[in-house]
Amino acid sequence: MAKASGRRRRGQEDLGAPRSDSDRIIDAAFGLIATEGWRGTSLAGIATAAQLPILQVYRIFRSKQAILAGFFRRVDEIVLTELPAPEADERPRDRLFDLLMRRFDALQAHKPALEVLRRELPGDPIAGLCAGAGLLRSMRWMLEAADIPTSGIRGAFATRLACAAYLSAMRTWLRDDSPDLARTMAALDARLRRIEGWFRPARTTRSRDEPLLA
Repeated sequence: MAKASGRRRRGQEDLGAPRSDSDRIIDAAFGLIATEGWRGTSLAGIATAAQLPILQVYRIFRSKQAILAGFFRRVDEIVLTELPAPEADERPRDRLFDLLMRRFDALQAHKPALEVLRRELPGDPIAGLCAGAGLLRSMRWMLEAADIPTSGIRGAFATRLACAAYLSAMRTWLRDDSPDLARTMAALDARLRRIEGWFRPARTTRSRDEPLLA
C-alpha cells in the first residue's frame, strides 16, 4: 500500500470555527444539506442558519451551485497548504495518494452532507454538472501538486482517471468509520495502482514555495 506516514489529520480543526462570512455560509449550507437535503435547502434558509442577511449571501455566492464551488475551493486550499517536501524515492502515485487522503481528512466533518449530495445531485442536472466541473478542477490541482502533468490529451485522461478513482474510493470512505480510515486507504491505493501508468512525472519540479492556487 502507498505510504500513509506523515499524513496530517486535517478535519474538524480546519473546517470548524468559521473564519469569514464565506466560511459561515458554506458551513451553514452543508449543515442544512445534511438534515434537509439538497432540494430542501434554500438560500434564505442558509442565510438564517449563518446568521447573516440574505444580501450578504447574495454578495458572496449567487446560487447554491456557487456555494458548492466555494466548498471545493476551500477544501483545495486546505489540502494544498503546507505540503510536505517530496521524498527522494517517492513515486507520483504515492504523492497523489497522500494528497487525496488529506482531502478525505478535510471532508470528514461534512460526511453526512456529502452522502446526501451523492444521492441527490444526479437528480439535479445543473448542480450535478457544476459539481462535476468543480471536482475535475480540484483533481487537476491534486495532480499538479503531485507533479503529474495535466496538459494535453494525456493529462486530460489522467485527470479524469484520477477523478474516477477518487469517487470510487469515496464510496468506501462514506462507509468507513475506522479512526485511521484503513479501508479507504486500501481502496484508494488499489485504484491508483490500476492507473499509475498515466502518472508520468513532469520534466521539471515545481518549487514548493510557489503558490499552487491562482
